[in-house]
Amino acid sequence: MNEYSSKLLESAVKELSRLPGIGKRTALRLALHLLREETSATQHLAEALVKMREEIMFCKRCNNISDTEICEICSNPKRDEQTVCVVEDTRDVLAVENTSQFNGLYHVLGGIINPMEGIGPNDLNLTHLVERTRTEDIKEIILALPATVEGDTTGYYIYKLLSPFGLKITTISRGVAVGNELEYTDEITLGRSILNRLLFEESNRR
Repeated sequence: MNEYSSKLLESAVKELSRLPGIGKRTALRLALHLLREETSATQHLAEALVKMREEIMFCKRCNNISDTEICEICSNPKRDEQTVCVVEDTRDVLAVENTSQFNGLYHVLGGIINPMEGIGPNDLNLTHLVERTRTEDIKEIILALPATVEGDTTGYYIYKLLSPFGLKITTISRGVAVGNELEYTDEITLGRSILNRLLFEESNRR
């Protein structure tokens, strides 16, 4: 016997449960909540999701999610264009921005090197990072990557890749606990880690 009284409800629950961190019970609660809402509220949600999926772009300069070809951060003349913070994905841009301790630009890799999951250097946005280093007036690259084996591997690869350019290459201090993702680090700790960043070479001697 089907556990749902409606195949339409079952279908909605099935789709909602595909979202990360959403189990079937939570998906059912969300679906029932939407049923109790005004029809217009559900329509607005559906329209917003479709519009996001169809119209969202990736900034041509930093690869961050954007509504335009060049994102608001990259196009802001008040940002320090000589300092670029390299992060794994858009969630990390949001995490660093929330600290209010960084006023430079970003470069979003779109992942980190992870051989176990079949992700290598060629799968990341590294070619464009090299191109930016070659063509823009960048003085410092900050590696703000997860404090994991994969994050350290990616950081070392980028360090070796960019060392010939004579840039200052730094990494956030280990105020971020080993094994932690940036998005789950509190704003104060992450902010201090950015302000107290270390030269990459020095951080690897510790």
